[in-house]
Amino acid sequence: MTTTTARRPTTLSAAWSLWTLLLGVGLLMLGNGLQSSLLGVRASSAGFGNTITGVVMSAYFVGFLLGSTLTPRKLREVGHVRVFAALASITSVAILIQAIFVDPWTWGAMRFVTGFTYAGLYVVAESWLNGYASNRLRGRLLAIYMVISYLGMGGGQLLLNAADPGGYTLFLLVSMLVSLALVPILLSYTPQPDSTQPEAMGLRQLYRISPLGTAGCFMTGVTNGAVFGMGAVFATNSGLSVTQVAAFMSAFIFGGAVLQWPLGKLSDKADRQWVIVIVASIATALALAGALISDWSAWALTALGALLGGTTLTLYSIFLACANDFLTDRQTIAASASLVLALGIGAILGPFSAGLLMEWLGPDGFLWDLVLMHVVMVLFGLYCIRRHPTNASTEQGHYVVVPSETAPLGSAWTEEAAHEETQLELGLDDTEAPEDAPPAH
Repeated sequence: MTTTTARRPTTLSAAWSLWTLLLGVGLLMLGNGLQSSLLGVRASSAGFGNTITGVVMSAYFVGFLLGSTLTPRKLREVGHVRVFAALASITSVAILIQAIFVDPWTWGAMRFVTGFTYAGLYVVAESWLNGYASNRLRGRLLAIYMVISYLGMGGGQLLLNAADPGGYTLFLLVSMLVSLALVPILLSYTPQPDSTQPEAMGLRQLYRISPLGTAGCFMTGVTNGAVFGMGAVFATNSGLSVTQVAAFMSAFIFGGAVLQWPLGKLSDKADRQWVIVIVASIATALALAGALISDWSAWALTALGALLGGTTLTLYSIFLACANDFLTDRQTIAASASLVLALGIGAILGPFSAGLLMEWLGPDGFLWDLVLMHVVMVLFGLYCIRRHPTNASTEQGHYVVVPSETAPLGSAWTEEAAHEETQLELGLDDTEAPEDAPPAH
């Protein structure tokens, strides 16, 4: 009889186990990245105006609120896969309607629908990932998720050059990409977290558990809403061509993708609150420099966008990990919904506030909006460090995961796979075996 030591999956092996989810998210973000810049450029050429465009883009985040509150109920009823498929299908239809009817009322309504579906998709993806991640590795696993998301969104910006934004082709391309996101998930088995009996977790309760994580998701909602809702409008009003607008937005997003992993890893090893304060301080300095220095060339503005993206867009995953450090497995779905709700509330204000400041101050109002929000992040982060300190260590806490229970998907091989022991447990070191694990013979 030979006894062997069970090995825990590494972060990369855990990510590989969820490759269909991550690929689907990547395709969704590819379509979303193209859609956000496409609508911004098309709205400017259609003469919507900065304020009206801001209101239209904000409708996306109003839908976010409703989507984040209704999705958990559907997850309990039909499971992650079916909810993901339904929401992606609705998203594919909404962009086609915007291609047919180019007016603020229709676009506002469809942006609301798109916000509803994407909020639900984020709840599905993030609760799915959090159901497999320990506190020690959560920042790194979420970083992989965010890197894939940002690479998809950045690639979507480059697709803006594939055809004339004034035609139908790019709208059709968005619909195709979103539809393709369904294929890997529907044609393969991906283990799902238990969603049958989640524990309630409202915003107030979540704030009491992690004030910085919860408030931080709200504040990054404001900044991310400004970036994705008005970033292309800012670049267009700054005199950039369509090609240069695509380069600026791609650089912004790719900057976030490049620094996502190292900052996520750093936040797993150090006090996340201090990491947040330092990153937000750097973002403040960069946005302030951009607002005070005039006559930026296209290349300089693109470089500034990359640096801002490396700070502004990396904060959400750190805030998300900060909030999840103190949750149990039964709290992750409801908590994910509440965090997306906080993100959505903030994101409603992002395009609107940036649009107003751009109306008053010109294109630089976009940068001043980022300055103000990152200053608030720094101040609130310092307050939380003083009033709600956490111990900086390589293990941010202990997180226990229960076995997965999937909803029936209508095929014998899926039902059989659902009974296998596919749940990933990442709470211990990669080479450490569980104390109660039976020896292998």
